[in-house]
Amino acid sequence: MSTPISAAAALNQRILIVDDDQSLAAMLADYLSAMGFSVAAAATGAEGLARLAAEPFDALILDVMLPDTDGFEVCRQVRARHDLPVLMLTARGDETDRIVGLELGADDYLPKPFNPRELAARLKAILRRRGGAHAERGAPLRFGRLEIDRDARSVRVAGEERGMTGYQFDLLVVLAENAGRVMSREALMDRVRGEELDAFDRSIDVHISRIRAAIEDDPRHPRRIITVRGAGYVFARNQDEGAPG
Repeated sequence: MSTPISAAAALNQRILIVDDDQSLAAMLADYLSAMGFSVAAAATGAEGLARLAAEPFDALILDVMLPDTDGFEVCRQVRARHDLPVLMLTARGDETDRIVGLELGADDYLPKPFNPRELAARLKAILRRRGGAHAERGAPLRFGRLEIDRDARSVRVAGEERGMTGYQFDLLVVLAENAGRVMSREALMDRVRGEELDAFDRSIDVHISRIRAAIEDDPRHPRRIITVRGAGYVFARNQDEGAPG
């Protein structure tokens, strides 16, 4: 398990909350501020996007249901313009919403009502992943046409940069660093998010699907990230090692 972020480590990390529930936003702002974060709030999607365009933030807490648009559209625009972790909130608790949010690039997803401690733990986890990955140094990982630069946090296929979320990048790095080794969903979640995977949580599969879409020639018949039924996933060192999964 990774070590929690201390209040000192949280200093200077700026969090933007986009939620029209002013009492909830104020409660979260007070809770996170007490942990050392600097917190700003916006009540609409348009206001949130304007704040992101004008000021630097380290993470975004984004509600799905907003008065002027939905959080999915905001998440889509954020992913097109910014590189920061996104934690989505929803009052609907619909699994479909969760999958859509992850597919649009959210790093994590939390249904309402929630315990502020759980939100803080999830926020710390995505910031910890981002901070740890930024601190990592070393030569890029190369597998044929695929290049994974851990320092620059970039992925290229035949020299062309491919986009993915911070969570997906970290997941790809774990798989690539363990090339040839079968990694269970539980092991991947533990390595990347630092917490155990719920028995019914299949969000990891959504992220794998998005990674395949970014790096595979034919995502429907992957040859780089192979599904091992009943066991997990394996990253093939050479594409000719893989069979469709």
